Amino acid sequence: MTIAAMMKETGWQQHSVRGFLAGVVRRKLKLKLNSEKIDGSRVYRIDGADSAKSSGRQSKRRSA
Repeated sequence: MTIAAMMKETGWQQHSVRGFLAGVVRRKLKLKLNSEKIDGSRVYRIDGADSAKSSGRQSKRRSA
């Protein structure tokens, strides 16, 4: 996801999105954040995000 896309979704300014990525995602949550330039835009991706979703872990909550 790009900074511009995050700004649009959250309504935050650019410096706030960057601060969130550096302060919360990298430092507090200790997640590996990768960035690469694709077609002139910087794209950010959290490593392992896809594997966390498909870990097979199911909710213990019962449906009503």
